[in-house]
Parts: sequence; C-alpha cells; structure tokens
Amino acid sequence: MPNAPRYTVPLFLVAAVALCWFVPPLRWALVLFVPLLAIALWDFLQGSHALRRNYPLIARVRWLFEDLRPFLRAYIVESDREGRPFTIDERSLVYARAKGAISTHPMGTELDVYSDEYEWLGHSIVPTEQAPASWRLRIGGPDCLKPYESSLLNISAMSFGSLSARAVEALNKGAALGGFAQDTGEGGICTYHRKHGGDLIWEIGSGYFGCRTRDGGFDPEKFAAQASADQVKMVEIKLSQGAKPGHGGVLPGPKVTPEIADARKVEPWQDCLSPAAHSTFSTPIGLLEWIVELRRLSGGKPAGFKLCIGQPHEVMALCKAMVETGITPDFIVIDGAEGGTGAAPQELTDNVGMPLREGLIHMGNALVGTNLRDRIRLGASGKVHSGAGMARAIALGADWCNAARAFMFSLGCVQSMKCHTGNCPTGVATQEAWRQQGLVIEEKAERVARFHAETLKALREILVAMGLENPWALTHHDMFQRIDSAKAGPLDEVYEFLRPGQLLEDPDSTSYARAWRNARADTFRRA
Repeated sequence: MPNAPRYTVPLFLVAAVALCWFVPPLRWALVLFVPLLAIALWDFLQGSHALRRNYPLIARVRWLFEDLRPFLRAYIVESDREGRPFTIDERSLVYARAKGAISTHPMGTELDVYSDEYEWLGHSIVPTEQAPASWRLRIGGPDCLKPYESSLLNISAMSFGSLSARAVEALNKGAALGGFAQDTGEGGICTYHRKHGGDLIWEIGSGYFGCRTRDGGFDPEKFAAQASADQVKMVEIKLSQGAKPGHGGVLPGPKVTPEIADARKVEPWQDCLSPAAHSTFSTPIGLLEWIVELRRLSGGKPAGFKLCIGQPHEVMALCKAMVETGITPDFIVIDGAEGGTGAAPQELTDNVGMPLREGLIHMGNALVGTNLRDRIRLGASGKVHSGAGMARAIALGADWCNAARAFMFSLGCVQSMKCHTGNCPTGVATQEAWRQQGLVIEEKAERVARFHAETLKALREILVAMGLENPWALTHHDMFQRIDSAKAGPLDEVYEFLRPGQLLEDPDSTSYARAWRNARADTFRRA
C-alpha cells in the first residue's frame, strides 16, 4: 500500500521538509516545501474529489491547464479563422479599425470559396462615386411626433452591471464623438450613460429597471420622468435576446451595488430578478397598446421592440394584431441566436432561438406579406462587426444594424470568456475597481468612434463597388450563396421572399401557411 501513487508526493514532501530542517543551508527552501506539503496533505485527506485524493497536489495541474486552455487554444492552437464566437481575423479587423491601423489583407482571401458556407455580394462593372459620404435613417412611423435620425450602426444593448462603469462611459463618449446611439440594455439609465450626452436608446425589459414599482411592475410616472430627457431618443421593449431567449435573469445581491441599484430603482445588495415574461401585457394587441402608451409617455418618441424569434406563429400573431388595430411599432430589432453579451445557460445559448439570417427573412416576409413593411424600420443585431456584415444584413431586409461584442473589442476586449465571472482582464465586463483601471476612458472613446466611422466607410466602399447610391438599394438579388460545391445563386433561389400583401391575399401559397393559420391577434398561443 505505501507504493500506491497517492502516497508518493506526500512522502516526498515530508522527506524534503525534514532534509531542509536538518540541513541549515537549505532551510530557505522551507518557504516552498511547507506550503506544498500542507496542500498535499489536504488533498490526501479530503473526500470530495477523487483525483486530488489519489494524486495529491499534482492533480491540481489539471485545473491549471483547464484555466490556461482558452488562452493556449486562442493564441497557439487555433488558426486565424477557427476561433469562436469570433475568430482572430474578425477580432483583428475590429482592433485595426479602432486603432486607425491598416486593415487591408495581402495575397487574396483565405476563405474556401467553394465551401457550402461561402457567400458574396455582387459588384458592378460600372461602380458609382455618386454615393453620399454617409447616410442617416429616420426612425418613426406615422404616429411618432419626434422621429430619430439614426446612424446605420449603433451600440447594441449592454447593461451597466454586465459592463463596467468605465466601459459604459467610454461607449457613451464614443457615441457622442461619432454621432451614433448607445442602447442602455435592460439595466436602466445610469450616471455613466448621461455623463457625455451621447444618444441613448432606452431598453425596457421584463424587470422594468429604471421605471419599476416596489413590487416589480411598470411605473408610468418613473418612465415618463426619464424618457422625456433629450438624451433618450428611442424606447425599446426587450421581448427576448439572442443569448438567452425566453429566460429571465438574476443579478445576485452582492453585485447590486448602490450605483447599480440606483440605475435599476431596486434595493442595494438584494437579488435583482428579471422575469422571463412581461407583466404589462399577455397578448399581441396588449403589446401594441403598451407601445402606444410608451410613445405617449415619452413625448412622442419612437417606440418599438426587440426579439429573438422563436415560434413563427407568434410573429404572424403580431402582424395580425397590427392589421386589425392599425397600431404599428416604429421599429423592430431582430436579435439573432448567435448574438449575446450576457451570461446565459449554455443549453439555451447553443440550442434555442432563430439565427439572425432566418430571423430577418421571417420578420421581413411577415411585414411585407401583410403590407406593413413601409411603416416599420427593421434593425439587425447578431455578430455584426464589419461593413460587409452590415451589407449582408441590409440585403436580407434590415434598415440598420446594432453591434455589441464588436464595440467591446474596440474597447480592448480580448475574448477571454470571463464576462460571467467578473474577472474580465481588460476592465470591460467587471465591477472590480482595480481591473477597470486599465480602461482609460478618453483613449477608448476615441477608438469606439473610430471603429464606427471606419466600419461605415467600409460599407460605403462596398456599395460604391456594387454601383449603388444608398444601402437600401441592396436587395436579396445582390447577395449570392453556395447551395452546394457545384451550384450557387442569389438568395431568392435559397430562401422564399414574399410579395407585398401575399399573406393577406393567398397565405396558402406560401411556406408560412401553417404559422398564419395558427396565429391570432388576441393571443400568443397557437390557435
């Protein structure tokens, strides 16, 4: 039995400690060997972990390499195009644009242009230089009194609490410098959102943070008091998000600092709950009526909603409710299942929710098929990080794009995958003050603004090459995709795109017939 491996390390360390003790010149080594012996004895005697009990001390090497594995894989093992969720090439493009460095690439593409995943945008023999230097998008339907002239690229929803104070402040200062908007996330508007005056899109989640009654309901007076501020340009209801669709959130009490509690209008140091569903409505018509109220309480500002699509019939139910009531949101943001900066259960992240491409096509078809598309602006959010990505989203039906993780990269995020632990090494996704010291607001704000400007410049270069004078001239005919290694074609040969009014006139001629039959304006349940 003394020959068993579990005895080897403790006996060796006992011998080493004894040798150092009885040989005075070696006593300095006790500083090393005594702590190692204590750890080995603890592992030897504990009963909760078999590996540590059978291999005292040395079993801990396993956890060391597990901690180092993401970094070793990212910097040594993976190729430039293998990383997830963003590859080294994708992150490097953002870093280069944020720093103002050269973002060109030599020797041609490294992509396999004959793989099933390859897609491209069709350029023109007669490129145009008539395109304006930049574009703005007016968001606001016929019932909106204060439409917003939006950038085509805005910062997607990220709350104070998930992001650090310095990250929120740097993003807002960058938005102010670059003339674009920052979505607050469902955590409410905090002092760091207000400090530099950048445009805000106030996201209202099911927890109603920032406009919340003591029992967790919606407080119209608190909402009106904040929504009337000039800095708030639009109001967005969060129905679901790509990272964890259909799942509420919990911010543990120890993380609810007085600053975070003030922004969310909750008690400090108490668990902060975000229910899975809203309490202000339970039907499609109820949601639309609440949008009318939010628009009124905000003084006529654009009001809409964000969702990651799940059940196709629910989208059709919303459209039926719009047709029946005549009420339409000013905008809808589609969040793809590939999106998400917030921590979420892995099984939801990996298996629940519709990806951005299918989501945009589905919502676009629902609006076109019910003759509602011209009343509603459509936003896209989900791994957008480049001008080409924006062009693809617009070709699929979006009017503008939002980005979250790309703007985190512009702040210096290195994709360490520590967001949910609070141990972000770059100070972006942590509340620890010493970790935030590395994030210098003035310098990072300039990078945020520069990334935004360079990405829109890249979008313009693509449009010029395609011979188009504005982004909304892009259609699904301009984007091509491989169907297999031997065949490729425009998107309308891969996906179905409805003609105006088709769902109202002849739904059975479409692939959406079952979803349309299952949809009712007075319920989200299947008919």
